[in-house]
Amino acid sequence: MDASTPHCIDTTAPALLICEHCDTVHRRHPLARGEVAECARCGAVLERCRGMPAKTMLALVLTALVVFVQATLWPIVTLGLNGQYVDATLWDMIHMMWVDHSQVVAVLAAGTLFVFPLGKILILGWLLMYARNGRRAPGFRQLMVALHHLGPWTMSEVFVLGALVSIVKAHLYFDVLPDPGIYAYGALMLLITVFAGIDLTRLWDETRDEHAEELP
Repeated sequence: MDASTPHCIDTTAPALLICEHCDTVHRRHPLARGEVAECARCGAVLERCRGMPAKTMLALVLTALVVFVQATLWPIVTLGLNGQYVDATLWDMIHMMWVDHSQVVAVLAAGTLFVFPLGKILILGWLLMYARNGRRAPGFRQLMVALHHLGPWTMSEVFVLGALVSIVKAHLYFDVLPDPGIYAYGALMLLITVFAGIDLTRLWDETRDEHAEELP
């Protein structure tokens, strides 16, 4: 490997890697920018080399929070019929589903489009506020586990695709105008996709547990 190639080198990281899927132990080697270390036994991803420091990730999280608030508060679509126009926000849609006896769908929509994405953004922000200084946030272990379980339940991209299909179909019967909320959700979808490509498990190696160091 060329000496001029940027590496992911962390002198504080353990020398060994353990695959979380098959428990195979590997010796850690420096990775070039963009490289991925895979398990020799099952092929699972062990770690990635990402050139994005914690401060940059924190800036992205704050951006995602601002976009999320806009997507939630701004109208998503406006429907018009015979000169009358009605717009609707995310919570207007959820309320209509609840009133229309679709409570299960309403709860799922509220969870996957509001509760889980907001939880993921807030947890990431909390962890990265400390990680930018090389420290572990209070509740680090529990929150990292929570992030792992929250990932599959953040479905903003499914909502955006479904909304676009609905807008196209509704255009046959109504005057349909996409509102700023749908564009905000599109931007949020891109940001969440960026987060999905970042290996957050590296925070275990890049941060230190100050309380553990104080123990004799």
